[in-house]
Amino acid sequence: MIVDKQGRRFRNLRVSLTSACNYACTYCVPDGKRLVAQRDALPLDKLVTAVAYLKQATDLEKLRITGGEPLISPLFDGFLAAISQLSLQDVSLTTNGQLLERKLPVLLAGGVRRINVSLDSLDAAAFRRIARGGDLAEVLRGIEAALDAGLQVKVNMVPLRGHNHEQVLPLLDYCLARGIELRFIELMRMGHLARDATAFRQQFYGMPEILERIAERYTYRQADTALDATAQRFEIPGQGYFGIIANESAPFCRTCSRLRLTSNGWLYGCLSSSQRHFIGDLLDTPYEQALPALQARLQGALADKQDVAFAGDVMVMKIIGG
Repeated sequence: MIVDKQGRRFRNLRVSLTSACNYACTYCVPDGKRLVAQRDALPLDKLVTAVAYLKQATDLEKLRITGGEPLISPLFDGFLAAISQLSLQDVSLTTNGQLLERKLPVLLAGGVRRINVSLDSLDAAAFRRIARGGDLAEVLRGIEAALDAGLQVKVNMVPLRGHNHEQVLPLLDYCLARGIELRFIELMRMGHLARDATAFRQQFYGMPEILERIAERYTYRQADTALDATAQRFEIPGQGYFGIIANESAPFCRTCSRLRLTSNGWLYGCLSSSQRHFIGDLLDTPYEQALPALQARLQGALADKQDVAFAGDVMVMKIIGG
């Protein structure tokens, strides 16, 4: 078992199926240019092998498919079908929802029962201003279709001062009315925001302000969360739940169990570290022979985790996955 001095081990794998995205959100890319697929991305069989090897070498229980935007990847259907055979406890998806409605049959056939949809505003103009792409109505249709199909849906919102912070209550109202748990994600000092402290401070809208705004309309109380959860969870009695991923206000690094695999075969143990560990060279080797080298690289990835709090990094989020 691979465990660090704080008792952390890898239980949750995020697989960035592609670095390409059909959005260019302001907090991810500064210049409005959509990210494209990496030229050295692994083929489908190698990506599936990587997941299988990681599952055997660690305590992986859950896998989340991320991106970029995973639903635009030509590998998505085949990848989901393949990993559904790996006996993972849970396979979920994070998506911007633009293609959700049309991909729903694939999700259901692949055993996905939980999805997170990134949605930063219910105002169409603000939505396009932040995402710099997409169609809000299509995303909302996808969410409704997923709910009708019985999927557990969470919505992720990044509140940005001066851009969409006034949407905290409208989005919470929308989610509570549909039995959706809304997750507010504090802005992260990644990519261009790690280099531009002024821009980060101007846009940051933290947990105290989020809770203060919610208290204008709702009475809430703290709810229980899993030990390695990233979100602090709150209950609005009789109406539902919401959460806040407060990487700045209430760091959760001490219990992080996440490992990230990029589409081109690199492991990242921490969003706050550019350190990475390549495993693409091991995937043509039988597992028993590859295991010693794989374990060494996993040890290195685990050692990259921050001891206490997220420190920020110039790495672009969409390349590594959420």
